[in-house]
Amino acid sequence: MNGGIPLHRYAHARAGDKGDRLNLAVFVHEACHYPWLLEQLSEARVMALFRHRGVSAVRLYPMPKLGGMNLVLDDVLQGGVNGALNLDGHGKTLSALLLALPVTPPPGTARANVQPR
Repeated sequence: MNGGIPLHRYAHARAGDKGDRLNLAVFVHEACHYPWLLEQLSEARVMALFRHRGVSAVRLYPMPKLGGMNLVLDDVLQGGVNGALNLDGHGKTLSALLLALPVTPPPGTARANVQPR
């Protein structure tokens, strides 16, 4: 999906961590885009995006009534806040990496009409 539009145009995210496990909660800006979000963010696609961080598993938990999903990534924080030598042991900026993922615009959304959020 090279040349796509960044996910952040259609969704926002929050990150949380526990040890070496990262939770990324992603929510669409418009409820009608929820089915599209499920198509764009598969476990395999998220796993590929975070492969360079050593992720060993990704689980996706749909939250249809909230217009979002929770992604749980294992072994992505390089040991967690107390064990990692990286600058973001908590993983807070990893939600920005996810939101930079190029996506295909939702059906009915004109590519030229997408406004930055």
